[in-house]
Amino acid sequence: MQQANATLTERVVLVTGGTKGVGAGIARAFLAAGATVLVCARNEPEALPAAGGRVAEFVSANLKEPGSAEALIDAVLARHGRLDVLVNNAGGAPYALAADASPRFHESVIQLNLLAPLHLAQQANRQMQQQDGGGVVLFVGSVSALRPSPGTAAYGAAKAGVLSLVESLAVEWAPKVRLAAVSPGPVLTEQAERHFGDAAGVAAVGATIPLGRMAHPDDVGNACVFLASPAGAYVSGSNLVLHGGGERPAFLGAANAQH
Repeated sequence: MQQANATLTERVVLVTGGTKGVGAGIARAFLAAGATVLVCARNEPEALPAAGGRVAEFVSANLKEPGSAEALIDAVLARHGRLDVLVNNAGGAPYALAADASPRFHESVIQLNLLAPLHLAQQANRQMQQQDGGGVVLFVGSVSALRPSPGTAAYGAAKAGVLSLVESLAVEWAPKVRLAAVSPGPVLTEQAERHFGDAAGVAAVGATIPLGRMAHPDDVGNACVFLASPAGAYVSGSNLVLHGGGERPAFLGAANAQH
């Protein structure tokens, strides 16, 4: 049996939403592992993710538009003739209490975070089933799927649906295509202050995490590289939780028992 490693030379990788934040961290990790990396977003950024002197390629795509999944995969194939790894990273939702949000808002959140990744995975699978070596489809989930998600209820529900998809598709598409999810907790990105406040707020949130900090985008990227590489060859249908040890249970802060 050949020794497993994280080298992905000559692999073609597509990272959705890969121009900033977590997606950029994922793209950099795959570039560092030797892969050819394409990133997509609605608008091309001033600078694309880069690592080791190599730069990601850009493809324009609005994943909520009908037909966008097929067009995006076709664009990758037109350039490189194959797709070895799809990372379904694009997603997110603004804060909105479920009682106040409109049906249209909820539908948009579900479309972006559940249906668009499903449609893209379908298109990627069609290609991967036909090519030597098959392929890997990864979904970036969230701890919001595993705990209450007040203020982002539809987002949490969509991410829970993603985890169910991973389990089901791993059975349907095996053995040629492997599927897995990576579910981060709070991540320190360029938009962290929108979610957690100023630097003091960011530090306070980090202090609640057992490892003493939020995740960095590269932490998520390194996990994705492991799952897509030969080192993760027997991982399928799984969810890798990246939360730095989780959250301290609230009841412990409220209890007054002496220990």
